[in-house]
Amino acid sequence: MITASPGARITPAAPQPIADWRQLWRESVTDAAELLRLVGLEHLAERLPPGDAGFALRVPRGFVGRMRHGDAQDPLLRQVLPQLAEMETMPGYALDAVGDMNARAAKGVLHKYQGRALLIASGSCAINCRYCFRRHFPYGEEIAAAGQWRQALDHVRQDPSIRELILSGGDPLSLTTPKLAELSHGLTQIPSVTRLRIHTRLPVVLPERIDDAFVQWLADLPQQKVVVLHANHANEFDTAVDRACAALREAGATVLNQAVLLRGINDDADALTALSERLFAAGVLPYYLHQLDRVQGAAHFEVSDEHARALIEAVRQRLPGYLVPTLVREVGGDGSKRPI
Repeated sequence: MITASPGARITPAAPQPIADWRQLWRESVTDAAELLRLVGLEHLAERLPPGDAGFALRVPRGFVGRMRHGDAQDPLLRQVLPQLAEMETMPGYALDAVGDMNARAAKGVLHKYQGRALLIASGSCAINCRYCFRRHFPYGEEIAAAGQWRQALDHVRQDPSIRELILSGGDPLSLTTPKLAELSHGLTQIPSVTRLRIHTRLPVVLPERIDDAFVQWLADLPQQKVVVLHANHANEFDTAVDRACAALREAGATVLNQAVLLRGINDDADALTALSERLFAAGVLPYYLHQLDRVQGAAHFEVSDEHARALIEAVRQRLPGYLVPTLVREVGGDGSKRPI
């Protein structure tokens, strides 16, 4: 064994540059047959629905890398792989599952709840989840970021009861940081907005999005900042996601998570307990566990309310209360999420 002589300096390896998130986005897997090849399940290609069942596949390669090779039941794969079941028209399932279209208040603005307004910031996502409740949403007509956010900000400015602005989509972090800066600049003229909440899946599925420029923008915001992540299974986390979560916290954001209860993915107490434990290890608090929004194409993911309640009770027996998410359903026209 050769050791360094006393006082010798060992030159550390140069840090590897972080890949640009936009390039990684462009390299996402968009072909279902390729996705199956990458995870060693080529033989399942004959079961794919034609035309991705009308909802395009998109998944970052880093997220694919967290899937279990050769496992058709992998909980990450099942969230994104098109299924023939999506083509079945099911009674009780709608194109607009939560009444978004009835809540439109201005271009790209949904105003459902007192004191809060939601901006459809973008129609793009880094990942297309098969249970997405906005998979049929007319994004081409409803984007708040259009025209430097003018119509959306005008609506917020005219209603001083709006204390919290929620950025959703699509995924608001699909916008570039300069585009987000247009919004924050406009908000400086609206002192009644004291909180900015960002709902995003990108720190989980494309953690490279949380780059230095974004973190600086977030840190500089004068409003209180809440970032609500969306992860459904503990396996979605790795060290890159941990770093992204840490950066969000260091920028002054409260970081929460909302999950969706999904049959065959996280509908058992072990999976839900592991998710809460893994979230907390990353510095994230569980917030909501949503019952499935009944959007056409997602019926095969539904879990009964009876089973959902039993699962939450089982989790409550295993974990401290602060790690138990609130089980809720969104019902169009209600003034808040409905506890189950």
